[in-house]
Amino acid sequence: MSFNPLKEKGIPLEKQLRNWHQVVKKPFNKNEVDCYSRTRQILMNGIEVEAWNFKHAFSRFCPDLDDCKTISRTRRIEDAQQTTVNWLTPSDQSVLETTLGYEQVAVDLTAWLAQNEPDEYVKETFDFGLLEDFDHLYRYSQWAYMMHGVKPNAILQGQTDVVIGRPTQNHHNCNAMRLRKHYDKATAAPQTKVNILTLVAGEQQTHNYYAEHGMCYGNNVLRKTYAEIKDVEEEHVTMYESLIDPTESLYEKLLLHEFTEVCTYYNCYEDEENEHLKKIWELFLNFELEHLRIASDLFKKYENRDPEEVIGDKIVLPCRFLSQKEYVTEVLYTQIDKRILPEGKYTTINELPEDWVGYDIQAKQGEAGSPTENTTRIITLHKGRDIVKADDKLKKDEVKLLEKGLEKRSMAPDTVMPDELEEIIKLHDETQKARKNM
Repeated sequence: MSFNPLKEKGIPLEKQLRNWHQVVKKPFNKNEVDCYSRTRQILMNGIEVEAWNFKHAFSRFCPDLDDCKTISRTRRIEDAQQTTVNWLTPSDQSVLETTLGYEQVAVDLTAWLAQNEPDEYVKETFDFGLLEDFDHLYRYSQWAYMMHGVKPNAILQGQTDVVIGRPTQNHHNCNAMRLRKHYDKATAAPQTKVNILTLVAGEQQTHNYYAEHGMCYGNNVLRKTYAEIKDVEEEHVTMYESLIDPTESLYEKLLLHEFTEVCTYYNCYEDEENEHLKKIWELFLNFELEHLRIASDLFKKYENRDPEEVIGDKIVLPCRFLSQKEYVTEVLYTQIDKRILPEGKYTTINELPEDWVGYDIQAKQGEAGSPTENTTRIITLHKGRDIVKADDKLKKDEVKLLEKGLEKRSMAPDTVMPDELEEIIKLHDETQKARKNM
């Protein structure tokens, strides 16, 4: 079903306050839940955190007391919604297991958005970030096995590949260079605006989760791995939010935030098969329709414009979670050597200028070693080789991918080189073969 959210009635704001029994729901069972029910739950937590953060920022710049009162009331509801969504996480799901869920969100959400993005430049930026999150999933998968004996597919359920991506040590750059060209608010499609806000929310909460939970483990290399990848997530938030037109007014941004929430909850409700979760998505969709109505009234009051000029007259789908293996593989083979330049441009490793600022950044941050490279070394001691979950061709091409994607000029001293990885894999395969023949 498709509908014009501006013409739909939600639940009146005065009826959205809930008691604690209604706010805190029963968590899902981590051993039974569909992986994409988990990703929807993770994403919607991020969507609510972004809504809450934005409304606090809005109030700090809004001079009208009545408007601040209105926003404070919807903000409290958003905060309670975030509690409900986040508290669906079961207590027996470890930080690393949840982390694999976060990275599955990043990979499959970004791939979906890229394929459903009408702006080619925005799509290119999504594709660039995709291969970085893909490598993060690979690194954390090693740790989930080492720390908890959890194989990646216990969480990913075979829907998302685990293999090396653009090496994480090569993600670090001058944050100013991450700034991309922003869309034009007058001509950009509502799909583009919602896509970007959805991804910003997802990446922002990933950064925050790693910042708040990376210290939960005693292993020093794992703690540093969370710190290293958290740094990349900061760069991702910088990169994606820079795509937004900064000349949008606060009221236009408020409208877009509420529209994004309506779209994401609608998308979750439409796709969800878990009845417990589906009822929550439906309830919060009806909450957000009312929040959108309030934002639309404020937009009309201050902008003297029709909200349809900004968000159109129909829902868009920003978070349809499906396996994206084929698309991710295509991007992996064709863009693993892609790099960013100032002024929102892109290039490849072979075309980087001699004075590329990324060299200095990476050399400094990796001068004492890269935790994510050390991760690969440790798993080879623990298991004989790295954990890879992909089809035979992709698995066979792992060394070639590393050779193409590794930026050799500013490598950390503990870098796992392609020829070294090839020897590790060869030795492991020979050992496994010998054991079978015993």
